[in-house]
Amino acid sequence: MKSEVALGLENASWPVLLVNSSGGILRANPAAVSAFGSTLEGEMPLSAIWASENGPMAEQFILQWDNSPSPPGPLKFCMKDGAVRPYLTSICTLTDGPEKLFVFQLFPNEASAAPAAAQANKESSTEIIAQKQKLDCALQLARTVSLDFNNALTSILGHTSLLLTQAEANHPWRHSLLEVEKSAGRAAEIANDLGTFSRPEKEQRGQSARNLNSILQRAVELFANGEGKKIVWKSQLERRPYATKFDEAKIQQAFVKVLENAVQAVQENPQITVQSRNVELAEGAQDRDVRLNPGTYICVEISDNGPGISPEVLPRIFEPFFTTKGGKHRGLGLAWVYGIVTNHGGGVAVSSQPGAGASVRVYLPAEKRVVQEANVSTDNLNGTQTILMVDDEDLMLTMGQTVLSTFGYKVLTANSGQKALDLISKGDKNIDLVITDLVMPAMSGRELVERLRKISPAIRILCTSGYVPPPAQADESAYLQKPFTSQELLVKVKQVLTNSGTTPVD
Repeated sequence: MKSEVALGLENASWPVLLVNSSGGILRANPAAVSAFGSTLEGEMPLSAIWASENGPMAEQFILQWDNSPSPPGPLKFCMKDGAVRPYLTSICTLTDGPEKLFVFQLFPNEASAAPAAAQANKESSTEIIAQKQKLDCALQLARTVSLDFNNALTSILGHTSLLLTQAEANHPWRHSLLEVEKSAGRAAEIANDLGTFSRPEKEQRGQSARNLNSILQRAVELFANGEGKKIVWKSQLERRPYATKFDEAKIQQAFVKVLENAVQAVQENPQITVQSRNVELAEGAQDRDVRLNPGTYICVEISDNGPGISPEVLPRIFEPFFTTKGGKHRGLGLAWVYGIVTNHGGGVAVSSQPGAGASVRVYLPAEKRVVQEANVSTDNLNGTQTILMVDDEDLMLTMGQTVLSTFGYKVLTANSGQKALDLISKGDKNIDLVITDLVMPAMSGRELVERLRKISPAIRILCTSGYVPPPAQADESAYLQKPFTSQELLVKVKQVLTNSGTTPVD
């Protein structure tokens, strides 16, 4: 049966063959038919034109090939007139549904044919460059949209969460405000996905060793303080957790997904236990399907007393699009968790017995030292310090000034890096903290941070951005990912204004 896969090289002046994994020729361009005969237009096996001088049989050659695009290699083929001719052969892989296909490009191994091949390569390179330019434009547009979207969402979340902190529990608008916050949170996930798609690998945010307990507690608070089921929460956190490197937004998202499943699972007398503990392995160990090499880890375990997971379902829980919840659930929750954790070099193990609940254990590689982070109580987020907020978006400045001044801070604003420097150079204000966006026209946040460090090396700085990483010399704990709520802003400000550090473990 003739393949419907388009070669895209039908008009090439050199032979091109589309071959399946069994060695059958599915398609051939006119140059190949001219070289090897019209019988190629049927389903001729590659072995029919394969020269014995090549060594292994054609089928064996395909099986041995490593499936990566190969550099041109010398292979010989039998021509329609019976002669054997050498070709420089390039092979690449295509997929057509479950079947794997191979494109053989045969460049004549002769000096006279070299100019044609060179011209073909030149034309191909020009097309690739044009396609790359189109992709770069699309990625730049996506980055710009993600950036503006994050600023708008940050303003929405900031004002909404501020109103929620001030509204009485029985306020008639509270439910609507919660729905606004929930919708903005969903939009934030979309903005994050858009930013992740458009972010070049070299711009990925660096990671410094952190205390995982703070992220875990923040994720728990999202559910423990919410409305709905009256769940009994038990917390058993490691007092001196080992430091581990992680992307704050991604790891928090992973914990939220696991907690969300636990909350949905518990029914009568609902109870969820959250634990963290240091793990040291002198030799390798196995936890369910997770293989742990010798070393140091931090383990986070989230357990519930729900109905548990049936044995036939348990092996499939990490499969994308597999769900037992039905309805509009996409089945991506635990698959997303698995991807996030494994990208951090860790593993996820799940154990369960029907009727006895489920337990999810997240292992992350750790360093044998303790990170002492400021213990900020969310009961008192007030302050009296002077804060300078720098952002080119007026809506961000308005939101920040509203939230921070409501909690007692004195707030100054500047809509450019130069205006911030001018304000600081006057010296008539004792500024305790500078909050700056990293993406601004004229003077970027990175440049502003560098110049601030020269003026005052001890000045406290909090960087914010939708996707741009903080400066290399900046403390990762002094970075706030957009979009954020008013409480996240207030907590981070408290943390930065409180000294923190790291201590080794003996």
